[in-house]
Amino acid sequence: MGGPGDLARGLGGDLGWRYRYDKYGWTTRSSQVYESRLLNIASPVFHHGILFVLAGHVIGLFVPTSWTESLGVSEHTYHLFSLYGGTAAGVLTVAGIVLLVYRRRTRAPVFRATTGNDKAMYVLLVGATVLGMTAKLSHASGNGYDYRETIAPWARSLFTLQPKTRLIEGVPVLFQVHAVIGMVLIAFVPYSRLVHMFSAPVRYLFRPYVVYRTRDPRQLGPRPERRGWERLGG
Repeated sequence: MGGPGDLARGLGGDLGWRYRYDKYGWTTRSSQVYESRLLNIASPVFHHGILFVLAGHVIGLFVPTSWTESLGVSEHTYHLFSLYGGTAAGVLTVAGIVLLVYRRRTRAPVFRATTGNDKAMYVLLVGATVLGMTAKLSHASGNGYDYRETIAPWARSLFTLQPKTRLIEGVPVLFQVHAVIGMVLIAFVPYSRLVHMFSAPVRYLFRPYVVYRTRDPRQLGPRPERRGWERLGG
């Protein structure tokens, strides 16, 4: 049975293959052309929520306790920030997903464009988010469960391809299930529309300006009227 290293190599290989040979499929498969009113509400809610969720996981899993303590952030303050901030981000994410699913279910053209892959994606997203909030809230008393001493170093060890599995053995079951669903979701990314997260338009920030000019008839002369079926220059 393959380990986390095999999973990491497989994930990178699948992403590379899809980018190389399936660029036309590397897309969100937007359904905005079918319906935009609900999408203009649901999409920002979901994307802002999931970005806050990802940011919280990056801080919680990859920023050691010693770093936050050196900045003067006590464990209790960190716990409160993690509890309320994480819960708010999770609620925002789930609310966005609920609106997106409602839109797909109640708008016939959008529903017809929904694939089994999309349904599986929504199930994994909701499952990972809800389980994460449930695990957090079920251990909210005091300073909560100290996942930064167990789950966080275990998660970091996966990226060094030397998993410290003993750290995860005594972790509460809800956190373990949340971690498993999270890894399944990550493994699912190359095969779903979630792959578009790796195509942030960074180059857009550095592209040359596009200059738009109005057509001034006084300088260019009047545009000759022409029927739609007449050829240019004819």
